[in-house]
Amino acid sequence: MVAQLPPLTALRAFDAAARHMSFAKAADELSVTPAALSFQIKSLEEHLGTPLFRRLNRAVELTDAGHALAPDAKSAFEILTNGWRAAQRTQDHQSLIVTAGPAFTAKWLAPRLFEFAQQHPEIELRFSASLRAVDLARDNVDVAIRFGYGPDPGLYSLPLAEEWVTPVMVPELAARYPTAESLREAVLITDESTDFLEPPADWAAWSSCMGIAPIVPNGPKFSQADHAIDAALSGIGVALGRRALVIKDLAEGRLVAPYGTALHTGARFRFLCQQGAETRPQIDAFKRWILMEIEKTAHVSDAMTMLKRPADT
Repeated sequence: MVAQLPPLTALRAFDAAARHMSFAKAADELSVTPAALSFQIKSLEEHLGTPLFRRLNRAVELTDAGHALAPDAKSAFEILTNGWRAAQRTQDHQSLIVTAGPAFTAKWLAPRLFEFAQQHPEIELRFSASLRAVDLARDNVDVAIRFGYGPDPGLYSLPLAEEWVTPVMVPELAARYPTAESLREAVLITDESTDFLEPPADWAAWSSCMGIAPIVPNGPKFSQADHAIDAALSGIGVALGRRALVIKDLAEGRLVAPYGTALHTGARFRFLCQQGAETRPQIDAFKRWILMEIEKTAHVSDAMTMLKRPADT
């Protein structure tokens, strides 16, 4: 037997009333009168053949039938809303909503955005600096930039430049610590945001790959990578900086990497969007711009001697 669905307007009225547990609040949300909303719910109950609400003096309660219908009605309207927004975004070629981690936003995106704005004045950019896992369809986001290993099933995923770490410091400190061994006398900053990497790409791993006894960091610890880099820029000490987050400072001389060696992390930043959305004009323009910006500082990576961890060989 094929179930004959009731009118969508009646289901929508029920969903609003079930979420608010109030006919008056539901009517206000839907911009209808309480009487009109009550009529829609009554017609839905007649269609079903049983009440969905118990009408009390100053409140309403869901019946067993109402409890059975409410969760799926709520989910169905959320899916419809997300689908409608996604359809609307396919017609929008002037706005771009991007989410990236706070460190990547602060150290990579923000210092370069003026150039993108000059090249593409027709695109309105909106950013969300967050590491929260997002559903690109549900959360109304066009592009996510995430750091890690992937995979990214069901998404268009473009790995960006290979990521490495290297000791970075202000030029004044480089003269004080001319060799890797001399770092034992330095204040070493710890970036805890890379603790998830396996195998590790930390101070112990870098020193081991340099062929020296493990160096134990003795300085401040930061949970966010951009804070660790800011500490190095202030001259507090030496940080083990990730390529994407320090490469502009290295290229422009605010930081130096005096030992010329870098350790592969094995992880990458990835440019993520929904499958097929990569060809939308504003997403394609943003992707091409990111790749061109990476190329501008490729010479910094090219000058590095890459150290391989045992797990990488």
